[in-house]
Amino acid sequence: MVTLVSFSPFKSAADALENINDVSEGLLNDHLRSLLELNLSKPKKGSKIVLAVSDAALANAISESLAIKCDASDTSQEVLRGIRFHAPKLLKGLDATDLIKAQLGLGHSYSRAKLKFNVNRVDNMIIQAIALLDQLDKDVNLFVMRIREWYGYHFPELVKLVPDNYQYARIAQFIGDKDTLTEEKLPELTTLLGDDSTLAQNILDASRGSMGSSISEIDMLNISAFAVRVVSIAGYRNTSLPTSARK
Repeated sequence: MVTLVSFSPFKSAADALENINDVSEGLLNDHLRSLLELNLSKPKKGSKIVLAVSDAALANAISESLAIKCDASDTSQEVLRGIRFHAPKLLKGLDATDLIKAQLGLGHSYSRAKLKFNVNRVDNMIIQAIALLDQLDKDVNLFVMRIREWYGYHFPELVKLVPDNYQYARIAQFIGDKDTLTEEKLPELTTLLGDDSTLAQNILDASRGSMGSSISEIDMLNISAFAVRVVSIAGYRNTSLPTSARK
């Protein structure tokens, strides 16, 4: 049978938050020290008094400071769980819904405080940026592989001429139907290739003697639209992410 000996409510929500922070860090604060000293006399030799504590670090702090024997085993956890469950019966005048609201409010305040004062919050942002960078790399490589395979039926020679994924997507988008690539487009094609006029001329020559099959207008529109999306994702990957993540 469990009976209530003493109960010391927190003065305010701020006081409750301060206490739960101390408990989470295994610290014995003045409030808890006073409560224990008031209700538990200093143990004598052979004393059978054992204090059930939910946190092992806090139990060690109490034992070292007050010389009170503490227990944080599974048995103690079950006893404390039962006390929490039957708290409305032990604490007269306390409604179960009020207790749930108080626990919920304190839980939210504790979580917000932990996030706000997280010393690793800057590192967490970098970690997320790096994870996004890795995912974008995988996505761009997968999408360009699809473009290479799809557009390769129409212009297979371009795969060997332009090995870079990002550049391949831009060139495929620019050329479109290989039969429309002419001398007039060479200057713009050269610019897309990093001012490599020789490569631009090789691409033009390859388009004229290409062994690729013809392609319908609707297929070309789909490939172009897909290439636009891939170029956009690759551009975001190269320019919008933090410098620390790209490094």
